[in-house]
Amino acid sequence: AHENAGRTVSWLAVQAGDKVELAGLLAFGDTLKASARDAVSRLARIGVTSVMLTGDNRGSAQAVAAAVGITDFRADVLPARKASVIAELKQGGRKVAMVGDGINDAPALAAADVGIAMATGTDVAMHTAGITLMRGDPTLIADAIDISKRTYRKIRQNLFWAFIYNLVGIPLAAFGLLNPVIAGAAMAFSSVSVVSNALLLRRWKPATDAAK
Repeated sequence: AHENAGRTVSWLAVQAGDKVELAGLLAFGDTLKASARDAVSRLARIGVTSVMLTGDNRGSAQAVAAAVGITDFRADVLPARKASVIAELKQGGRKVAMVGDGINDAPALAAADVGIAMATGTDVAMHTAGITLMRGDPTLIADAIDISKRTYRKIRQNLFWAFIYNLVGIPLAAFGLLNPVIAGAAMAFSSVSVVSNALLLRRWKPATDAAK
């Protein structure tokens, strides 16, 4: 019953001579974050498949996975095995992001394409990860992916326009068809347009904040 509820059970026994008697049990369980299911749902909407890796037994893992809406989970996974699972997923042609907050998650965070740590976790996890979420809110994972995609688009846009300016401006200047004053102004305008386009990212708001 405890395992079906997502708890890990440790049995207590008393030994007297050759006789061992069961004295009781301890049931350990983590409280799920209220936003965990919403986080998994948001990731699914943007095409990200969530896989849960845990050292807990299968019964506990299955209960937690069902509670947050994860269908693919791996139970009884040791820390070193987590990194191996990450490597297997990458070999299958997938881009893998690992989210963790404990010391045992460090090898997997390092093995992933992108490691994401919670600021509420251990220093080892934060030092190993490439991204640290400043709050222990799993919905920030989708926000981090969103701002990363937007930033990448801005970089590509800026490179495109810088290339166009140079493609047009350099030949005109080389053949003396462009006044030096106009050429200088065009170069300044190029820099201003690139910076202004990048500054548009300041208007971005996390979906978690926009929903409030």
